[in-house]
Amino acid sequence: MLSARNQFMGTIKSVKLGNVMAEVIIKVGQLEFVSAITRTSAESMELKEGDVVTAVIKSTEVLIDK
Repeated sequence: MLSARNQFMGTIKSVKLGNVMAEVIIKVGQLEFVSAITRTSAESMELKEGDVVTAVIKSTEVLIDK
């Protein structure tokens, strides 16, 4: 069980592997969440397009600028 309350189930739209990091785009309804994780984590979880995953968001603040 996680202490984070903001958990969104979605489907991986894409995984882009870099040398060190990976960009994972998760589609949740009409929204897309973008997560930057280590390449090692993406590979160890064997993340791929179409996988159903949970995006867990734990943050003390959200900044918006216009």
